[in-house]
Amino acid sequence: MRKREGNKEKAILEAAVKIFAQRGYHRAKISSIAEQAGIATGSVYLYFKNKETILLTIFDRLWIGLTDNLRNIVKQTDIDPSTKLDLVIDQFFDNFITNPSLASVFVNEQQHLIKNRRGNVAKHYNDFLDLAEEIIREGVQKKIFNPDVDIKLFRQFITGGLRSVLSLWSQQSHSLPLQRVRQNVKFFIKHGLL
Repeated sequence: MRKREGNKEKAILEAAVKIFAQRGYHRAKISSIAEQAGIATGSVYLYFKNKETILLTIFDRLWIGLTDNLRNIVKQTDIDPSTKLDLVIDQFFDNFITNPSLASVFVNEQQHLIKNRRGNVAKHYNDFLDLAEEIIREGVQKKIFNPDVDIKLFRQFITGGLRSVLSLWSQQSHSLPLQRVRQNVKFFIKHGLL
């Protein structure tokens, strides 16, 4: 298994997202991923041990990227917590607006990976949520957000709500634009905190 990244590795991951979104992880075949990526089936195994490794890599990269961006947002001292929250919501939705197939994979596979403790998905996900909590705490401390908000309960409510909304969108994307979903999520979250 090659460790260095390259065009083939990227092509495999992009193809896997499309195939997992179309067929579901369990019905997807390595040969279909390879065909979508435009490479030989055996080449997939030069980069990834198996189909699960591909899925875990997709989620690792998603959550590491989101967490790194969130860490930068949290560190910013020149913007208020409400604006930080907007930026977090924007970066979360931007991933799915630019890659709708990723939204389907996220909705269909993330909970399974977390529940079954596969790879580092749960760790990355919790790291992201812990950082998001820092924004809420900052907002409460600065009296921007309601001090009566139970942050742990709010965290669960929002993550469940986002998953549910993304699921609905992935099934009805033609009638429910993700940009509209994003704006409504911002409204619900921010007005629930004020």
